[in-house]
Amino acid sequence: INPESIPMKSRSLFAPTASNRCRTPIIFAVGLTLILSSVSFAQGVDSLRWKLGQMIIVGFVGQTVPDSVLADLSTQNLGGIVLSTGNGNLKSPTQIQQLIAQIKGEAQTPPFIAVDQEGGNVARLNSTNGFKSTYTAYQLGTTFASLDSTQAEAALMASWLTTCGFNVNFAPVADVDVNPTSPAIGYYGRSFSADPLTVAAHDKMFIDQFHAANIVTTLKHFPGHGSAGTDSHLTLPDITNTWTSAELIPYQELLKTNSVDMVMVGHLYDANIDSVYPTSLSHAAIQRLLRDSLNYNGVVITDDLYNMKAITDNYGFYDAAQLSINAGTDILLYVYNLENNASLCRQLIDSLESKVHRGLIPEARIDESYDRILQLKARYTIIAGVFKPLASMSTIPHGFGLVNYPNPFNPSTTIRVSLPETQKVSVRIYDLLGKEVATLYEGVLMAGNHDMRWNAGSLAGGVYFCRLQGERTIVTAKLLLIK
Repeated sequence: INPESIPMKSRSLFAPTASNRCRTPIIFAVGLTLILSSVSFAQGVDSLRWKLGQMIIVGFVGQTVPDSVLADLSTQNLGGIVLSTGNGNLKSPTQIQQLIAQIKGEAQTPPFIAVDQEGGNVARLNSTNGFKSTYTAYQLGTTFASLDSTQAEAALMASWLTTCGFNVNFAPVADVDVNPTSPAIGYYGRSFSADPLTVAAHDKMFIDQFHAANIVTTLKHFPGHGSAGTDSHLTLPDITNTWTSAELIPYQELLKTNSVDMVMVGHLYDANIDSVYPTSLSHAAIQRLLRDSLNYNGVVITDDLYNMKAITDNYGFYDAAQLSINAGTDILLYVYNLENNASLCRQLIDSLESKVHRGLIPEARIDESYDRILQLKARYTIIAGVFKPLASMSTIPHGFGLVNYPNPFNPSTTIRVSLPETQKVSVRIYDLLGKEVATLYEGVLMAGNHDMRWNAGSLAGGVYFCRLQGERTIVTAKLLLIK
């Protein structure tokens, strides 16, 4: 909160005087709590600003969380954090655990906590910060040519991420090793192979190990960075004459397996795909090629929009964000948290909110992204429950409701929670003796109907009770598990 944003009369209430100096800390604490609460709920958990916050992931410098990031997590509903060695975030396993715990503790909505852990030259957890060196993708897929080696290496790295508290890995690389000297991919051994099917096979093995650890994975860099002769950190790579549709094969093969969580779009120019915009800002690349042609409806994230000269040398900060969202992107990634020495997140939300109100970005486009993000977070229990899209919640119930179907059931059932107004709620399951056996949700939930899936496969058959507890209401439903 910027003190200058508080009206002068209000600020004078907190100024110490002879009569109130001893009470100032208490009054200030209460006043600040009310201000923070009013900021949060003025936005509303289903407001446009709330949704936009979830569409942003930022990084920051240092081994502790800056105050500006803490404020963005608690008041702007910032969607996630990326940690890196380049920003000096990762010193030791214990320090990383404490850092991530602090981030999670401040967030309004449980955030994505992401890291680039491909292995080899792009491995943020390594021998310098308490872990160990790992093989490159090229060594695993081409030198060793061993899926077993990829499995073992990925399982090891997944265990590190779990121990630290990460829930997202910006890996594996789906780029095909078309050009072994490509400065961003081939030169560093980041591609598994020059054969697209081999890339797909090793990507799948890699993904499976992280999924077993309940960690979101990210295919990158769509539509394929392997043939590029330049690095997007330094300039916009032109792949018009080097890229072929064979570089889509890893995506096509993996989409058949329903194992793709996120796709990161690279900053690449291909005049055959889009003669005007780079792929990360291109409706033709993201909506028409990735979503329509390849039938992908999951989360799309940009490569970094802050330090990549492919974008920053050619597009304004806010223009790039607008173009990317309109192209079909769900999450905007920035490796830093400040713009002009102020909160990047807040300024970006201000700009995007204005663009929506001015008709430059359809609000329906924001709703699509918000839905995809919450669905992905729910799938990996980053948030509890399974959420219906906003479009299905357009009719607000007149009262509280709690039903499940099917009932009786075996082994899982869908529990529908109906709320007439946005509020803090908990949804818990109890057995006949009153012992809690599951918590489906606890936190702020928007007005509407929400479907939450409960799998009771590990429990004995019998009668269970689901209790929905709101701020002023408790509703109970009887569930019958038949085995």
